[in-house]
Amino acid sequence: MTASSRWAFGAFFFLYFAYIGLMSPYASLYFAERGFGALEIAALMSMLQVTRILGPFSWGWLSDYLSNRVGIMRFCATLACITFLAIFYLQDYIPFLIWMFVLHTILSSMVPLGEAATVHALFKDDSFDHRYGRLRLWGSIGFISMVLLAGEIFQWRGIEVFPWLGVAVLVLLVINTFFLREPKIERRKLVRGELRTVLRKPEVRWFLLSAFAMIFGHAALYVFYSLYLSDLGYSKFQIGLFWTLGVLAEVIFFYFQSKVLARYSPTAVLQMTFIVGVIRFVLIGYFASTSLLILAQVMHAATFAAHHSASTKLIQTWFAGPLQARGQALFTTVAYGFGGTLGGLCAGWIWDQLGPNQVFGMAAAACVVAGLAIYQMKPKTI
Repeated sequence: MTASSRWAFGAFFFLYFAYIGLMSPYASLYFAERGFGALEIAALMSMLQVTRILGPFSWGWLSDYLSNRVGIMRFCATLACITFLAIFYLQDYIPFLIWMFVLHTILSSMVPLGEAATVHALFKDDSFDHRYGRLRLWGSIGFISMVLLAGEIFQWRGIEVFPWLGVAVLVLLVINTFFLREPKIERRKLVRGELRTVLRKPEVRWFLLSAFAMIFGHAALYVFYSLYLSDLGYSKFQIGLFWTLGVLAEVIFFYFQSKVLARYSPTAVLQMTFIVGVIRFVLIGYFASTSLLILAQVMHAATFAAHHSASTKLIQTWFAGPLQARGQALFTTVAYGFGGTLGGLCAGWIWDQLGPNQVFGMAAAACVVAGLAIYQMKPKTI
């Protein structure tokens, strides 16, 4: 991969996750400003996860069929930018719900196709272990940058400028896609049943179960961590610092990823992440002193960054060539689509029925399930 290609892919991750850094923390505030209630806002925000159930795999299949991942990314980025502009004309709840669903169904293509294109380019010159983390960390930097920048802008100008920030970052994303270059993909007809053949492998099914359980557990963090810290008496500024610390930890791991993956196999790394996940969620739920909460956030380097890098490398070994985009999309669908959606719903029920602490007890239990699933994989994959 040339230096210009590395810059382009790094910018892609930066801009896409800058968009997520705008939507995840601030879209709910914008919807509240429009007069929507808590349940209406919850349904609107759930579209970020629900659209990951079918969207990524559908786009992945199209990408493998056309053998043109970057072309589809350009199309989707442009269509998403045009769709986002509708926000200036929406007034009622149902149009906003449809808008969120359509917009994020389109955008659900970007990460699996971007990951597949990046991995393909890096494996072509055998530089995945050394360079993937240093490209992917730009996503984390983009997320942090937008959270901090948007927070300052909203403090100064108000949440009303939310749509303009969204348009700006999506326009830049569209421009970026025209600088992306991927090595030529050998075009061949899709073979009926080839994906099913890979999924028949027990180790692949155990891996997908572990990914589902890991993100199922992390849904407790993504949905309720801020509210949990608020209940403990932390200010909004302190809560922001906790989130920033977690993202900084993942940036550091991504930068030094090559040293870890050069020494340990992907499955060994995954086993470690599940053990750390259990410790992390137990600390958050049952030993919530400031020092231990800080330690738990540093563990995000393992439970997200190390888990993501090792998973991406494993997926490449099973879903190579014409299956690559569908493999990345399947991981997104199973883990973030089903796992994230169901985990968030279960966490909400437990929060109401059993209390906040048990939400993170559930997350720790999910990490145990993920670890047991990986343990069942065949020795040859370790």
